Amino acid sequence: MARPLRIEYEGALYHVTARGNERRKTFFTRRDYEKFLEYMDEAKRKFGIILHGYVLMTNHYHLIVETPERNLSRVMHHINSSYTTYVNIKKKRSGHLFQGRFKSIVVDRDSYLLELSRYLHLNPVRARVVERPEEYLYSSYRTYIGAGCDLRITTSAVLGLVGVDGDKAAECYRNFVESALGTELESPMEKVYGGTILGGEGFIEALLDRKS
Repeated sequence: MARPLRIEYEGALYHVTARGNERRKTFFTRRDYEKFLEYMDEAKRKFGIILHGYVLMTNHYHLIVETPERNLSRVMHHINSSYTTYVNIKKKRSGHLFQGRFKSIVVDRDSYLLELSRYLHLNPVRARVVERPEEYLYSSYRTYIGAGCDLRITTSAVLGLVGVDGDKAAECYRNFVESALGTELESPMEKVYGGTILGGEGFIEALLDRKS
């Protein structure tokens, strides 16, 4: 089966994921999570990306990334190759750490960004690593609810979608996320078109026209 074409353009918003090779671990110690985030910081400085959210699990990660420039492949090559080199040196190993290419889905921010961020932040709960999302240290959720201050995260786009302004936005976002605890939350990934686009009909048509 042919791989989906990578869609890149200025101002695109993506859900980006990558899994460990053969679903093996990619993060082994707390320092490994921190190191990966350091490479994210480097990518922000070098490529000008905007990071709207993340969760780093034991054998995979999820990012919500915006690219003001048309450079997602360069961004992710920098992050994944830098982190792989770090792990290979540390573990005295060689070869691939991640399974194939990273996967990227272009997201319609008006229709799906809020829902996607909730699904992402509840990942550790679904995996039964923690009971509540704020208990997980390696995600952006604590910053969104005001329980942490991760300066690499831009929260304004997501919080701007909860319907209130100012200090109440964080509380409303927390209520929105936690309203799904204990429920079978439908994955927004079930609505992805062609393996590459998450959005409404008009958004999909516009992107297909851009590709043609």
